[in-house]
Amino acid sequence: MSELRKRKDSDAKAPESAESDHVDSEDDKLGTNINLSKTVPTGTDKAPSILEFVLQDLPEKWRNWVVRGIFSLLMISFFLVVIYGGPLALMITTLVVQVKCFQEIINIGYAVYRIHGLPWFRSLSWYFLITSNYFFYGENLVDYFGVAINRTDFLRGLVTYHRFISFCLYCGGFVWFVLSLVKKYYMKQFSLFAWTHVALLIVVTQSYLIIKNIFEGLIWFIVPVSMIICNDIMAYVFGFFFGKTPLIKLSPKKTWEGFIGGGISTVFFGIM
Repeated sequence: MSELRKRKDSDAKAPESAESDHVDSEDDKLGTNINLSKTVPTGTDKAPSILEFVLQDLPEKWRNWVVRGIFSLLMISFFLVVIYGGPLALMITTLVVQVKCFQEIINIGYAVYRIHGLPWFRSLSWYFLITSNYFFYGENLVDYFGVAINRTDFLRGLVTYHRFISFCLYCGGFVWFVLSLVKKYYMKQFSLFAWTHVALLIVVTQSYLIIKNIFEGLIWFIVPVSMIICNDIMAYVFGFFFGKTPLIKLSPKKTWEGFIGGGISTVFFGIM
């Protein structure tokens, strides 16, 4: 009798243990053991060794102030040089920044793909970036240089069928993605497919609108960017001298004083 009871108890517990051991996919098995912080590159606050040597006698707080001040002046100088170069230089700079931002975002997803050994994620991401740029910047060229482009027989076809070609390129990328799907990793792959498209929405759309503003007049590029620079600098200044109240845990050095001071300064700068 005791043996029968033990068997019944073990049979009753078996389905429960089977359910607890069941996982929907390989993602569920591996997901809890992955530490992406070790695979995704992170930034650093470390200054160049030359500056560290020159400023070694200063307190850390003021050393950081001087380093940030130097790099702020360098970036503002570079910004002025690019503006002096005209619309073409601004467009090239925007494209370079776009590619770099997209690369940083995609690297996070690529770290996940590399862990699981899944194919073609990086290649597909760059393919969709090229396709998106072809569509958006082609629209700009058609709008502003359509008359000049239509004079060339070869380019006339590209202008006439620009949107159709863009659609075909995107469909080709989607087919490529479907062919790259790996069984048991569908959820992970579709998630990263969505990740790529969100990155495109954030990066490519903004750069397209920036370049569209450049074509409407440099003032529509210079003023917004100058306000961003003003906000960043003044938020740091107010936070440095008056900051006491933390703003968010995500960035411990940000303070309410810096946030409010930067916002008010930007409003006054915009009015001027």
